[in-house]
Amino acid sequence: MADQYPFHQREKGKQQTSMKMHTKELMNLMRKQWLLSHVYIEIIISIGFGATKLWLSNLTIDPKFMHKRQQRYGKAFKSFVLGRFTVFMTGREASKILLTGKDGMVSLNLFYTGQQVLGPNSLLQANGEEHKRLRRLIAEPLSIDGLKKYFHFINSQATETLDRWSGQRVLVLEEASSFTLKVIGNMIMSLEPSGEEQEKFRSNFKLISSSFSSLPFKIPGTAFYNGMKARNSMFAMLDSIIAKRRNGEVIQQDFLESLIIKHSKGKTTFDGENKLTDQQMKDNILTLLVAGHDTTTAALTWLIKFLGENPEVLEELREEHLQIQANRKDGTGLTWSEVNNLPYTIKVLNETLRRATILPWYSRKAAQDFQIDGYNIEKGWSINLDVVSIHHDPGTFPDPEKFDPSRFDAPLKTFSYLGFGSGPRMCPGMNLAKLEICIFIHHLVCRYKWRALEKDDSVQATLVRMPKNKYPVMVEPL
Repeated sequence: MADQYPFHQREKGKQQTSMKMHTKELMNLMRKQWLLSHVYIEIIISIGFGATKLWLSNLTIDPKFMHKRQQRYGKAFKSFVLGRFTVFMTGREASKILLTGKDGMVSLNLFYTGQQVLGPNSLLQANGEEHKRLRRLIAEPLSIDGLKKYFHFINSQATETLDRWSGQRVLVLEEASSFTLKVIGNMIMSLEPSGEEQEKFRSNFKLISSSFSSLPFKIPGTAFYNGMKARNSMFAMLDSIIAKRRNGEVIQQDFLESLIIKHSKGKTTFDGENKLTDQQMKDNILTLLVAGHDTTTAALTWLIKFLGENPEVLEELREEHLQIQANRKDGTGLTWSEVNNLPYTIKVLNETLRRATILPWYSRKAAQDFQIDGYNIEKGWSINLDVVSIHHDPGTFPDPEKFDPSRFDAPLKTFSYLGFGSGPRMCPGMNLAKLEICIFIHHLVCRYKWRALEKDDSVQATLVRMPKNKYPVMVEPL
């Protein structure tokens, strides 16, 4: 017999509201996932780049499964997962309360795997004033002005990547991953885009990223064990770089250098109040690497896929970029001002993030008792906000499965679109993600046409939602 867990409204005399879920159905789903080798522990990174933004859940729940439960039980239901109550919610009201974290009602819900891999000093484990302090320090180099000095490097990496595409069969996801990893590695610690150090960095990063989608068993040979081992190797690499910077052997103008200068005694820029220890720097550099790579990789891949499937949208977007080229004088290349004046491209990006919803859940933990939409939430309960349902609400987005950038012609109601998150944990890397994607798309649509080699809409059950087949295409010059 299925268990059910009722919620009661606080006001005496009001009709009781219950949210229930068949535990048997959940267990069957978990068993099915296990048999298919798809029991995943996932983590939503809610650092804002979305606010940034990361989450962990014990199983990958199909959106259709969630929709069915919501039709049966309403906007909220709960179950007993991993020894604690977990509430699944959707809707703008839930978004507003959970993402603003008003009056300290909720905190980010980072499970064991994420806590261990990212480290205790990660922005994702911080709350209150400490979260504000860390976010401020991390967000400074990711502001629009702070990104200007990286424009030419990003532009060169986009063109070099696309130079190899002509007449080739390309796995877009792998190419997007390589591009974004080179960008974030250079921004943070001035890694060269090729060479032994880059390969070591790439190898360690892949193991770390894969460990987020693994069971938390620290046994030799497991993904979690390998991820923690790669984390230690990455930190040893950072220790060496930090030592060389402090000894004056190497001077770079990157994110790491800004932290070292600001937090080293004897420097004119020393800030004792906001000083970070080396371990705090390393934990948050790793957090930025993970957040700055996976979400942007997924967004860029989905955008290219949706453009290929919607020729009218592609044609309008291409016209925006070709017009930029036509307005240039003396054959100059893409400029900072041009890439920041692409209104239709931004609408296409927003629609991509809505349609794909690369981070399907925002996970929080109740820090106190409170109510949402008349439902009682008790302190200590986990709360998963279903972003897929919010982004596919026909009341806000008519014909939600249709790819239609014109949805963003007019401002939307607050908390109805969460492409970059919202509230104090909104993605701090939002500007970087937009810059990378706009630059890459500019060169792609001005040079090439492409066609998909497979018809496959399935999604990887991993850290973020990505095309399972990596979107293979054949690329030809225009």
